[in-house]
Order: sequence, then C-alpha cells, then structure tokens
Amino acid sequence: MKYKSTRGQVSGLSFSDALLMGLASDNGLLVPESIPDVTDKLAQWQELGFVALAQELMPLFIDDIDPEVLKKLIAESYSSFAHEDVVGMQELGSLTVLELFHGPTLAFKDVALQLLGKLFEHVLGQRQQRLNILGATSGDTGSAAIDGVRGQKNVDIFIMYPKGRVSPLQELQMTTVADDNVHCIELEGSFDDCQNIMKTVFADADYKAKYQLGAVNSVNWARVLAQIVYYGYASLRHPEPSVFCVPTGNFGNVFAAYLAKRMGFPIKHLLVATNDNDILARFFATGTYARGTVHQTISPAMDIQVASNFERFLYYHFGQDSARLTQFMEDFGAQGQAGIGAPPAEALMSSVAVNREQTLAAMREVNEQFGYTLDPHTAVGYYAAKRLTEQSEEHSGAPVVVVGTAHPAKFPEAVEEATGSEPTHPTLSALHGLPKRSHPLPCDIEAVKAYLVSSLGAE
Repeated sequence: MKYKSTRGQVSGLSFSDALLMGLASDNGLLVPESIPDVTDKLAQWQELGFVALAQELMPLFIDDIDPEVLKKLIAESYSSFAHEDVVGMQELGSLTVLELFHGPTLAFKDVALQLLGKLFEHVLGQRQQRLNILGATSGDTGSAAIDGVRGQKNVDIFIMYPKGRVSPLQELQMTTVADDNVHCIELEGSFDDCQNIMKTVFADADYKAKYQLGAVNSVNWARVLAQIVYYGYASLRHPEPSVFCVPTGNFGNVFAAYLAKRMGFPIKHLLVATNDNDILARFFATGTYARGTVHQTISPAMDIQVASNFERFLYYHFGQDSARLTQFMEDFGAQGQAGIGAPPAEALMSSVAVNREQTLAAMREVNEQFGYTLDPHTAVGYYAAKRLTEQSEEHSGAPVVVVGTAHPAKFPEAVEEATGSEPTHPTLSALHGLPKRSHPLPCDIEAVKAYLVSSLGAE
C-alpha cells in the first residue's frame, strides 16, 4: 500500500514514510492510494476481539513493517487498557455507547496514540532517526500523545494548548508529565489558532526538514487508521447495519467511520454531532463551509471552527480531484468560506448541533434513567442520536451506536452541574498537587519556532 496527498503533489509513499511525514509536504493530507474492500472477510472477522481485528485489518494498510513485528506492536499498544477487550459497549435503552475511554489518559485518542507511539519508536529505531513532534490540542490529543511517546530517546514532543480553554484536569494530564522529552506550550488564543500555527510551521519545508518535525494530530494518517478498527469492531457486533453518532470537532474520528463504511463494514449512516461550534452542521445543511467565531463550551475538545480532517472527506467527495480540492481549500483560506453547490446526500452522512442546555439535559436524563454517567462530549452525541431516532423513520429500526469519547471524571464541573455528583477516577486524583511544567507563549508563529529551537538546543 502506498500513500498520496489530497493536494496531488505527493505520491508513492510507504506507510513508514507517511507516518513520519505527518502533514504532506504540499500542505495536503495523506490518504491511501486505494481503499481495501473487506466484505469477503466480515464473516470470519465477526467473532474477533479488538486486538485480533486490529492485527487483521492494519496489515492491509501497512506492508513495510514485518507482519510479526506489527502484530506484536499492536498487542503491546493495547496492553495498558483497563477493559478486557480494549473498548466497551454499554446499552442504554435503544442506544449503545461505544466506550473508547479505557486507555491510560481516559480518552478515545488513546486508541490511536498508544499505537502511534509504538510505531514511531519502531520506525525511528530501524532508520536510526529522531523526530520532533509538534502538536495542537483542544484537550485530549495532547495528554494521549504525550503518554504515547513520553520517555522515548529518539522523540521530543511539543504540545500547544489554548490558555484557559482546556479543562483543569486535561491541563494537569499534560503539564504534570516530568519526562525530559515532553514540552507543553500554553498559547494565548483558541485551538484553531494552535492548529493554524502547527500547519503553518509544517508548511515551512526548510524548517520542517531541519528540525525533523512530525505530527501526532489527526492529520497523521496512522491516527485515522487506528480509529477505523473500532468502527469495524462495533459494526460487527450487531446483526443489522448500524448508525454511528460521532461527537465531532476536527472530523478525524468520523472520517475513520466514513472509511470503515467504504471498506465494506456494515454501517448504515453517520451522524456528525457538534456543539455550538457548528461549522460542520452548517455545511451538511447548506453545502457551504464557513468559518465562525469559536465559542467556549462545556465540551471543549469540540470547540473548533476549522476541522482539519474535513479535507480528506472533501477529497473523496470531489471524486479524488486534487485540483478541485486545492481550489476549495484556497478559497476557504482566503475568504473564510467555500461551497460545494448543494448539501451532500443525507443517505451517507448528516449533522446536528447540540447546545449547552441540551447537553446538560442528556447527561441528566441518562444518569436518572440508567444510573450511567456521560461526559459532556458523549452527551452531545447521545442527544443528537436520540433526536435522529425520534425524528427519522428511516433510521428508527437500526442499531444506533453513540461514540463515547472520554471518561466523565475528566469533566467533573459539567457532570456535577448536570447530575449533582462529581465523578472521580484514581488516575486523575493522583495528579493533584504534582508540579506543573508549561511554557506560556503569545499567539505567534515565530515565538513557537524560537521556543522549539531553544528547547532542542538546550538538550
């Protein structure tokens, strides 16, 4: 399997090259040159556990790592998860929550980033190279990425997060990590500002090459690949094709579901659930992708108005026409909006925005009816899924799976407001009182570049 860029100027990359490149050198995103059809394998995959399914699926996309070595890396990646089968499935009446928060940092990002850390360590060791990771986080990516590579000798990681816009516990998960290869940057601005700085730095080809920069954000193809697995796993647990409702900020999680559907897994429909930062809901309603003001909400990981992985979806929507995709992205960059003429077909994907009151109501309802606690991001998905099943006859009989993205204890203030009780988790309780390390910076590209250079020089 080879990889190419959505922008059309990069092709023929091996998986390992794509892994280390992260963002494509033409500023596009890397995608596989073909999408495997697995429909003839579904019957034999139906009874596989999560790790076994990952070991069957990932070699379809990774053919430059020895199969036995890859199998071992996959098994090691998920050995630290608290659930016996890595992910859990919790029935709440007519809906099922796919629990993806049993990893070391209690967020769905662990499913991909534990593997990504192992892949980086293996490939860099084989090539005798090192990598400096520059990432942006709206909350969970940062801590999960840090946990995946902390202590590695051939990796330094620099994570930018927006000041005052991640939860206190999310900040503690990043800033209390004491390993020397971990650098946290508290940036004045929003997550979109952090993400824009990251992409702009990566676009400087000379700087990227000189300082051996790599990416852990969902712009990195390996992130998306790992996430495909849990959609395949969950879809094979129901006798009929499922509807997946995905709380969405940067579109990477739901894009993995889109690819799983294209591969042939039994997925009927994808519901993109957003909070008040509703750029995606507006796009699926109107066909226009228009940047808005970033709103601070109780589901901060979704406080995003420019969804970086959306480019991959548009690439396939445009029939893999790189010229059309590039023009669209240039128009969006210049004008803050671009359109496709008409909304995409609702048969495949639709979207709904969920506000603060609706989110809290969903958390309260689930707690009272089922004695189960939702974090505010999963609650956005739950509310959207309930609305879909109540209002759409087409989807009323299908299994509906809500993607559970984080443990509720990561957002105690929102949970307490909704339910009256504060959730806890021993992993998080242990962080209180630990010394914090972070470096405040203005929202300035040159300041970030200079900090990276000075940090590496100090080593």
